[in-house]
Amino acid sequence: MTNPDFTEIRRARREDAPALHAMICEIGKATGCADKIASTPDDLARDGFGEDRAFDALIAIAEDTPVAMCLFFPSYSTFRGRAGLYIQDLYVARSHRGGGFARRLVGAVAKHARSSGKSYIRLSVDVDNMTGQRFYEKLGMRHAEDEKIYILDGAAFDALTTSD
Repeated sequence: MTNPDFTEIRRARREDAPALHAMICEIGKATGCADKIASTPDDLARDGFGEDRAFDALIAIAEDTPVAMCLFFPSYSTFRGRAGLYIQDLYVARSHRGGGFARRLVGAVAKHARSSGKSYIRLSVDVDNMTGQRFYEKLGMRHAEDEKIYILDGAAFDALTTSD
């Protein structure tokens, strides 16, 4: 396993879109959701690296190979009256797990949040992902037991957008 101290963590660039997408596909496989991934590297290049960025990402490079990434975007809490960041995806290649990469990536996102005036990080983790839940708890994150995530997409989204 590569020592994470000798790994470059940097802001992802447009040319990293294929590597980011490959890691997102690995997340899909690991969670049994590979068939739900409709995005392409071109989608990520368009939405993450254009003039109006929909997300930002950090990527970890070890020996010229992308081995980990963290994709995030702005969030706002009306209750807190403060801006934050939402981590959408965090991935570390199986060959590099246990070496501190995920901690370094989340730490880098937290530093980015603080330096840009944001005061919190939110994320969701799959109910069955006990390893992930334990990891986030070790970082000091807590489970928001008073919330549930709802999603509006597909036909229900289309129907709502066309109703009066």
